[in-house]
Amino acid sequence: MRQSFALSLALPLAFALGGCSLQPMYAGGGSGAVAQGLAAVDVPPIEGKAGWLVRSALNDQLGAAGTGEFRYRLEVRLDDSLEGLAVLADDTVSRERRTLRARYQLVDSATGAILLDATEGVDAGIDVVSSEYAVIAAENTALENLAVEISDRIVTRVAVALRERAQGER
Repeated sequence: MRQSFALSLALPLAFALGGCSLQPMYAGGGSGAVAQGLAAVDVPPIEGKAGWLVRSALNDQLGAAGTGEFRYRLEVRLDDSLEGLAVLADDTVSRERRTLRARYQLVDSATGAILLDATEGVDAGIDVVSSEYAVIAAENTALENLAVEISDRIVTRVAVALRERAQGER
């Protein structure tokens, strides 16, 4: 009884969903317009340790490492900050916040036109403990995690921009 009720609700929803204009982002798999566009994005070196981490994560996600010809260039500028929070009575900090902000532009290499100009920001909390080594390790781990998270967000925004561009060229 429950199964037939669920099926009677799911069937009209399936037809309604097919009628809307939702389309998969990576339609066509590796040979689709978005995947090909992402593989054609060059990420120039970004300054600093955070820049190296973000660029590595971007290249991993874009699939651009080792491809020959780049149609787009992704210019990224980062702001990495570490601030103390939760100051105790003896003026020691018991918590820190690491913030990583990115300003980035997707540029068409052939024309120099800016296709996307956006910013992203992520942050993480860090407990400050009595071991200085543990705090430094936690700060580095936070930076590594933030670099991956911000690169995920950047790649998603770039993919959307490339999909809109591909749909506009049809």
